[in-house]
Amino acid sequence: MSNMKNIVVLVSGGGTNLQALIDAQNRNELGNGRITCVIASKADAYALERARNNGIKCRTLIRKDYPDISSYSEAMRDMLIEEKADLVVYAGFMTILNEKVCDEFPNKMINVHPALIPSFCGKGFYGLHVHKAALEKGVKVSGATVHFVTAECDAGPIILQKAVEVMENDTPETLQKRIMEQAEWKILPKAVQLFCDDKITVVNGRTIINE
Repeated sequence: MSNMKNIVVLVSGGGTNLQALIDAQNRNELGNGRITCVIASKADAYALERARNNGIKCRTLIRKDYPDISSYSEAMRDMLIEEKADLVVYAGFMTILNEKVCDEFPNKMINVHPALIPSFCGKGFYGLHVHKAALEKGVKVSGATVHFVTAECDAGPIILQKAVEVMENDTPETLQKRIMEQAEWKILPKAVQLFCDDKITVVNGRTIINE
């Protein structure tokens, strides 16, 4: 068995995806990985409570303490190196980091996006905006995507996707909730487990999953 991988989770808000990861860890479903640190971009992120309640180390790197993305990205890179991160997970992390971080952790950072990429993704497509756009377009299915993070927003290699049915009377809020429960909270821990068990290979910008 190789050494346990250190998983560092980046959060900005409530941390429901972090909770899904913690629950998976408590069920021994993160494979050869452990959540060793949670880093929040906001001091009052409720996600920090969730981490503390589970005895996980918490740190903050406050976005507004930094003049720009570049200096913030450098500080985040240094903190991730300090924490010996083997895998970095964006769990509702609202700040786009630049290539200073991505280049330091190539194919070692993953994000969950609440749509089936390449639909409803890229700049400005976050939170309820994604679901509002999906409903305006009248799609019959939406879902979630877990992908590797690159410097280009929502553009990295796709690891897992799960489709979720859109209902006739959905609001952005009801669709968001269904996609979280049926897709995000399932495929994010699964992708983390696959990564920690060395089951993901990236070839020409595509992932091969060796289960």
